[in-house]
Amino acid sequence: MSSSDTNIKKQDYYAFIKDHKKEIIISFLAAAALIFAITALAGLGDIISALERTNLWFLALNFVLQTFIFLLWAFRWKLILDLVDKSPRYSSVLVMLFASIFGNNITPGAAGGEPLRAYLLREIKGTPFEIGFASSTADRVFEFLPFIIISILAAVLILSWNISIWTRLIVTALIIITIIFFSLVVYAGSNQRIAQKITLSIARSVFPFFLKITRKEIHFHDISDKLIFYINRFTTGFTMALKDRKVLIIGVLLSFGMWGVDMTRLYVCFLAVGVQPPAIALVIIYTVGILISLLPILPGSLGLREATLVGLFAVVGISADVVMAASIIDRLASYIIPTMIGAFAAFYYGKIIVADKKPDAS
Repeated sequence: MSSSDTNIKKQDYYAFIKDHKKEIIISFLAAAALIFAITALAGLGDIISALERTNLWFLALNFVLQTFIFLLWAFRWKLILDLVDKSPRYSSVLVMLFASIFGNNITPGAAGGEPLRAYLLREIKGTPFEIGFASSTADRVFEFLPFIIISILAAVLILSWNISIWTRLIVTALIIITIIFFSLVVYAGSNQRIAQKITLSIARSVFPFFLKITRKEIHFHDISDKLIFYINRFTTGFTMALKDRKVLIIGVLLSFGMWGVDMTRLYVCFLAVGVQPPAIALVIIYTVGILISLLPILPGSLGLREATLVGLFAVVGISADVVMAASIIDRLASYIIPTMIGAFAAFYYGKIIVADKKPDAS
């Protein structure tokens, strides 16, 4: 193992977040500004009025469905951990998952959760960092097939959607590009050499640009070592997920179930404010919303996803104030409350890790 690999394994993830707190704060301020602009256009009074009409039964159902998704997610990750190592008990896996959700929700592109899972497994349970990171990336691999199939379905359904030809072309092109991208990721994920070649080629082309905008002295060799480390972890996780057919089948079925429940939950959020969105439009817009959430721009794609939903639901005659009200109900269950729970979970584990690292007073 290279010295760079060892440094990554020994890195304090909480220190990493602390070192990048300025970037995190700036990204949240940008998201807040975007949400403020959307709210101003939709009308704050109209949004509040729509929220006042919220059906409490549908609101509760929204939380029940989101909770079910988290339970399935924890079960899926535990399946992988049992395959590659001895998994912690289910309750511990669930709490660690919430801590990783906190990491995902405060970093653009949901990039912080998987390393945090590996870090917690190593510090709390003694699981090697490579195994923990491979398990978390393998967990994500299960989502590729459902995502591609749902994206293809959305691309087909949009042909029957009564919208302008340009909107159809743009949305369809976005879906197709994403399908191609994820297909390449899956292909590269199964071939370590190709994955390294593609990633290092891209990194080498953009490295001079980052040298101009950063004040730190960075050597490409150090970056390439880290990239190779994470590429190897990803390909390990990918092949590991395919190795056990039983776990693969169960994992993919769980992923389909989670996506179906999540799509149903979005429908319930609109029902909560008294609106029934067309099913075909919902599938298309839901898929596009997922695509937007993958962009590594703002934490949780706050503001970007809302702007996308407002623009696309307007095509089917649903006003911006209603969309924003439904989005707030959605975010309450899928982002705000889980982030708060995850923050408590991360703080809890952080205290344990700090206590364990203190020298014995005796």
